[in-house]
Amino acid sequence: MTRLILMCGLPGTGKTTLAKQLEAAVPAVRLCPDDWLSDLDIDLFDLGKRARLEEVFWRLAQDLLRLGQSVILESGFWSRVDRDEKRLGGQALGAAVELRYLHAPMAELMRRVADRTGRGTVPLTYEQMAFYEEIFQIPDPAEQALFDAPAHLA
Repeated sequence: MTRLILMCGLPGTGKTTLAKQLEAAVPAVRLCPDDWLSDLDIDLFDLGKRARLEEVFWRLAQDLLRLGQSVILESGFWSRVDRDEKRLGGQALGAAVELRYLHAPMAELMRRVADRTGRGTVPLTYEQMAFYEEIFQIPDPAEQALFDAPAHLA
């Protein structure tokens, strides 16, 4: 069955690592705004360009789902409204829609962010991460129940 997989969580939770594993296992097309912005030499904190890119990704994801191709959207999905839009849109196209919510304690997130900063990614401060944690809307069990169970992959 065609699947739309939403990678949900703060920076450092392991979204990209899991998305890359799923990309091969499902198989699926993985759309990651951070990768594209970086490849195009666009500031990852340019919210206008990020929003436009995510709109393009959503249109592309819908086209791919219509063609029977599974898709992984790696946008973090910090708001319930955004998750609801993608869930309802994917279901309307006949796709199973998974929410892969990843979480880690702040100390672990900061350790992971610092580690990957050493490998060339954009550094994030504790203040930025604390703000992100404050505005992130955690998907509660009732919301998570609206999504399809993750596929069991060999």
